Amino acid sequence: MEFDRLIANKTGMVAKTLRGLEDLLAGEIEALGAHNVRKGTRVVYFEGNKEVLYRANFNTRTALRILKPFHEFRARDENELYRGAGGIDWSTILSANMTFAIDGVLNSPYFNHSGYIALRVKDAIADQFRAGTGKRPNVDTIDPDIRINIHISGDKCTLLLDSSGESLHRRGYREATHHAPLNEVLAAGIIMLSGWDRRSVFIDPMCGSGTIPIEAAMMAYNIPPGIYRKQFAFERWPDFDDTLFSKIYNQEHPEPKEIPHIIGSDMSAHAIGIARNNAKNAFPGKKIEFRISSFENMMPPPGPGILITNPPYGERIRADNLQVLHSVMGDVLKKRYAGYSAWVLSSNKEALKFTGLKPERKITLYNGPLECRLVKFPVYPGSRKTGK
Repeated sequence: MEFDRLIANKTGMVAKTLRGLEDLLAGEIEALGAHNVRKGTRVVYFEGNKEVLYRANFNTRTALRILKPFHEFRARDENELYRGAGGIDWSTILSANMTFAIDGVLNSPYFNHSGYIALRVKDAIADQFRAGTGKRPNVDTIDPDIRINIHISGDKCTLLLDSSGESLHRRGYREATHHAPLNEVLAAGIIMLSGWDRRSVFIDPMCGSGTIPIEAAMMAYNIPPGIYRKQFAFERWPDFDDTLFSKIYNQEHPEPKEIPHIIGSDMSAHAIGIARNNAKNAFPGKKIEFRISSFENMMPPPGPGILITNPPYGERIRADNLQVLHSVMGDVLKKRYAGYSAWVLSSNKEALKFTGLKPERKITLYNGPLECRLVKFPVYPGSRKTGK
């Protein structure tokens, strides 16, 4: 039903996100001037003009991809799929000298392989061009001029143009990573969910390659998340408006009047080296204080402030050591972080109990396939109770 409406009014768009961040993304999309904003699971539907499309890619921190649906049909076998995909004039979308790629998303009892449905749509496009012009556009799965999505739910097939290209979580500043880095969209979402005021002290005491403090600094300094990307897919569309996008790209973003103290710390010198390089790529001249220190030895500035961190979950650390880590975390928070609010993201619910702190709030999020809890712990002086 949503795709029907979006295609009918010709201004409809779809923003994909991570599960648990839909409310945040809907708010970001509304702030850009979009209308008829509606939330789904891992998706936000909205309507808007070309400027809204460009800004949704350039300015939203919690979107993974912005798609524009343009055609819908029904199919229950490969022949119906081929005929339906060939039922539009593809020359209005790409030319024979352009490259394209097809991505398939499948939730249907009639088809069982997303790669095969993508192949049949590719055949329909190539055959239409070959019949009409004697030439056909080539497929380029790495860097195509036009990227097309085929989404099949039941027997309903929807074709969408991908306006983003590479996933929007790839901001362009991260040249290297340490172990399993946090997705930038998830990092931004966590910061937004915490309610950080962008002025008080911000600390990630287990920052790895620096994603959380870098995303925090980009928010504090009003740096658009798309500013460092080399290109968006819509820049190759036939109707691309370079003047409009240049206006968006070059818009002034005033620095904050109150500069926050942002700190990233990690016991690994290698990780901190990577974090410093990534931060330098993200905002030359802007500063995050990076420290080489274990969590228990890190001395924070006086509050008020906020601590947000993503400690090891257990995939790379033994269970008994994980319990010790969280026990130490609880003690250190109680002793040194009075005046702070502490937010911890973890997929290990049992380990979180060993902080000895009673959660004030729990939010379910997903880090890749892992179901996680973003937990807010109250920080107060006094004795620590053992987790049950």
